[in-house]
Amino acid sequence: MSLETIISEAIKTAMREKDRVALDSLRAVKSQILLLQTEARGAEVSEEQEIAILQRMIKQRKDSYEQFTAQGRTDLAEVEEAQSKVIEKFLPKQLSAEELESEIKKIISETGAESLKDLGKVMGVASKALSGKSDGKSISEMVKKLLS
Repeated sequence: MSLETIISEAIKTAMREKDRVALDSLRAVKSQILLLQTEARGAEVSEEQEIAILQRMIKQRKDSYEQFTAQGRTDLAEVEEAQSKVIEKFLPKQLSAEELESEIKKIISETGAESLKDLGKVMGVASKALSGKSDGKSISEMVKKLLS
């Protein structure tokens, strides 16, 4: 079942339950998916593209949460945080810190990286391999930690 179908079903459920936050979040996701399909001119949207949309939307909401919190707007920050949690439910299971470290160690040994000079090489492989399983910031921090 495609993400669009899953989101449509979740929208129906949110409407029945009168869950405004979930409904707003899910409609935003569906809008982004439809926009991507329109840009692709009828071509099939890949799972990687759908995951990228979800990750981008979560990142936007987390950034907004931080900005609203810094400005003392807890009412708006809470909405952003709640929307982020709704969207996260549709991502694949995220790796724990230990699992992420293990995966990156494998990638470092496969690429033969030895120092921070090899950061770009490792990040390229890690970003593709761990796409959807962890966010770019976590991957980057772990790679830097392990290469230094």
